[in-house]
Amino acid sequence: MKTSRVARETALIAANSPISASRQTRSQLTATIHAFAAENVVNVAIKQEEQVNDDSSSLSSLSSPGVSDIEDALVSSAPRKRKREVGSPAATVMISPLRGPILKSEDVSPAKIKRGRRQPAKKIITDTGEVAIHPPANWEEIYTAVQEMRKQVLAPVDTMGCESLAEDNRSPQDQRFQTLIALMLSSQTKDTTTALAIRRLQTSLPAPGLTLPNILSVTPAALNALIHPVGFHNNKTKYIKATATLLAERFNNDIPDTAEGLMSLPGVGPKMAYLCMSAAWGRTEGIGVDVHVHRITNLWGWHKTREPEETRKALQAWLPREKWHEINHLLVGFGQTICLPVGRRCGDCVLSTKGLCPGAVAPKNVSVVKRKRKMEVEGEGGGEVKEEVDVVVKQETEDVVEDARGYSSR
Repeated sequence: MKTSRVARETALIAANSPISASRQTRSQLTATIHAFAAENVVNVAIKQEEQVNDDSSSLSSLSSPGVSDIEDALVSSAPRKRKREVGSPAATVMISPLRGPILKSEDVSPAKIKRGRRQPAKKIITDTGEVAIHPPANWEEIYTAVQEMRKQVLAPVDTMGCESLAEDNRSPQDQRFQTLIALMLSSQTKDTTTALAIRRLQTSLPAPGLTLPNILSVTPAALNALIHPVGFHNNKTKYIKATATLLAERFNNDIPDTAEGLMSLPGVGPKMAYLCMSAAWGRTEGIGVDVHVHRITNLWGWHKTREPEETRKALQAWLPREKWHEINHLLVGFGQTICLPVGRRCGDCVLSTKGLCPGAVAPKNVSVVKRKRKMEVEGEGGGEVKEEVDVVVKQETEDVVEDARGYSSR
């Protein structure tokens, strides 16, 4: 059975070391081998390279004596092959040990996480028997904190959102049509992909570009090829062609000016309809609730809903009407930058450090440790060659999360 070089040399050290025949624990055996290895370290030839430039000088300055490992006492038993000219003597390969000093350490120590307590909206029956909805107790503090965080970072929706994709040099009617097409393409698609698809329609279709007559005249195959990167492009091609026909036949070549009319179009639901009413017609008649708004408001404990339409009705029952339009843009950007669907950055969120978010999770504390190894090749006909090898070790530990009552958990 073949054994590795390290195993053979370790066995050789153990055979020549003064280890007693009595049984030893693993820690005792390791200590004995390390002691023997330390005595033989002096036999390893570690050549110090003279520095000829600033780069090699900075590298050598990072190396300093440290605690030796068992492999530090071992010299390569089989010289490595190196290309050489005919007649030149074989080169000798020496590998300096993995020496103790840590070259670089990056520690990520997120702020202490405090999990908040759920404070949902409450239904209150008044003296007259009417049902009144009282908003969550801390909703204004949460809303203001998110507004401040959003000012500090630019999200994709800020520059490539559907509201900003219509061309400024087009007529208001064409701009409304482009906004509707952008919203139809945005379903299950990232903002960057939607923006590229809209731009392709604006520039690839015959002049003047993305207009209702051009969508009516383009073939389904050509339209599908232009919007191919977006999600569910085959279905969206059918919806866009059918919508264009309805706009020409029933809505006087314009988009409907009511949410109900927009929702009568193929592939247009409440979210698209209310967002389109705000962006295209400048009238806010409802909250556009997408996956970000639905997910984040449930994380905050404002309500417990199963689908976006249920979330829309719950929010509209108590959220001030002047915030109906902006909450979608606010929370979409927040969900793109901090409260991500996967890998939420709770350590960077003010709500987590203030104990305002019941859904806060503790990020893992990751330490990245790098060490350097140097390989030196000596011999005639080639000089000396040096190579650096970085060994990366990751250690992950979970931080403690403290809830609103002061209890800690991992």
